[in-house]
Amino acid sequence: MNATIAAGARGYVTAAAVNLVMSAREDPRTRAAVLAATLAVPDGQPLVWALRALGHARATRVYGPDLMARFCARAAQTGMPMYLYGGRTPEALELLERRLRERFPGLRIAGGYSPPFRPLSAAEEDEVIAAIDSSGAQVVWVGTGQPKQERWMLAMRGRLQAPLLVGVGAAFDFHAGLVSQAPGWMQRAGLEWAYRLSREPRRLWRRYARYNPLFVACFARQYIDERRRGRGRRA
Repeated sequence: MNATIAAGARGYVTAAAVNLVMSAREDPRTRAAVLAATLAVPDGQPLVWALRALGHARATRVYGPDLMARFCARAAQTGMPMYLYGGRTPEALELLERRLRERFPGLRIAGGYSPPFRPLSAAEEDEVIAAIDSSGAQVVWVGTGQPKQERWMLAMRGRLQAPLLVGVGAAFDFHAGLVSQAPGWMQRAGLEWAYRLSREPRRLWRRYARYNPLFVACFARQYIDERRRGRGRRA
């Protein structure tokens, strides 16, 4: 991420959860957004296990909230300006800004915008782009949920001057204190989804009821296929 900014290149990063991977499998727009990312890292522990089982032994989790926190800590020291795009409401975004400044003294938040849940009009998009560009932000943190944020980053990447866009999903809610994070042991056990479901059942039950079983089934098929190909090469 720092190399992208230092080079003045333009890219975007997504911290992918299981639901994003499954959505990309079903939806061409989401798949295009994920494949076009400069970097897609596994945010969910089940994705790390799946990658390791498929031969990527060095795969490690890159947790979106931790990624954002570590970057903010460094940016508070270097003075790098950032922009916040997302939040459930404008009030929630203001709370996030306040909490981040309290936690990371010296952090430069150049601006923020909490978009409505409906699609933006062309005029509104132009206003947002102008606001982000005029802020001088080097990093735009995007927290509008997956896969909406990935589609937005793909659409906006060529229109924004900021070197880096980073989609971090629920990190906005966590850092604002609106939603509690799962205990460490549940995260390590791959049970973060169960914790989040217990906190927001009405909002999340459809996502987990659909995508969790689908992920297990798709991984099982891919794993079996990889094993069969491996045996065929050895024969």
